[in-house]
Amino acid sequence: MTQQHQARIARATHLASTHPTAAPLLNFYAELARFQEPIFIELRSKSETDLRAIPCYFPALIKLIARRGTELLSNFAAENLQSPDAQLELLSTTWEGGEASDPAARFYARVLLQPYAEYLASRGDIQANGAGPTCPFCNARPVAGVLRGEGDGGKRWLLCSLCSTEWQYRRVLCPGCGEENKDKLPIYTAAEFPAARVDACDTCHTYLKSIDLTQDGHAIPMVDEIATVALNIWAEEHDYVKLETNLLGM
Repeated sequence: MTQQHQARIARATHLASTHPTAAPLLNFYAELARFQEPIFIELRSKSETDLRAIPCYFPALIKLIARRGTELLSNFAAENLQSPDAQLELLSTTWEGGEASDPAARFYARVLLQPYAEYLASRGDIQANGAGPTCPFCNARPVAGVLRGEGDGGKRWLLCSLCSTEWQYRRVLCPGCGEENKDKLPIYTAAEFPAARVDACDTCHTYLKSIDLTQDGHAIPMVDEIATVALNIWAEEHDYVKLETNLLGM
């Protein structure tokens, strides 16, 4: 078992008990994390880097979604993911930077590409300092910000939506458009989520949620970002669009 996957599963299970409105999402995420963990372990044990090793996991994923997922996801798989060629094409297109137009296609590709990308990232020497608004390893957009205390202040890191790499990024700088006027970068917080906040931009009208580890040292940003779905609703009601969706498409 891997420490990072077990930590995510444990955190999702804990938050599901303390955030009942987000419990269905967190429980579903925990199921996906349990599915991803052995893929990561197998890739690591075999030192496997070939993308063609990934489609073999599609049948098990499709069965999982038939049991625990939505009808929309199940129907998409039945109509579009029955052949190995279609499965590999979806993974290849997404891995090469293509944007799947169908949210269901994006979901299936991400579930399988995340452990693959995480394994590849774990092999590399990634320069996390001085990186731009996209991941310095795989060039994907960030799914969340991470705030860590340092000295008398704190630093912001961005968390990759695909390979989970973190890299440093200026706190007062929009990763969507580069806006750096703090008056155009509003922050929204809610009392029920003391360790989470919305970092919005009034120039490009995007937002990114950040998890403040100085407020909750037990937080797992990837998981806490899902648990705070209520903040998504606030942001979207104020006409902001999320810079990048998470694994569940939110």
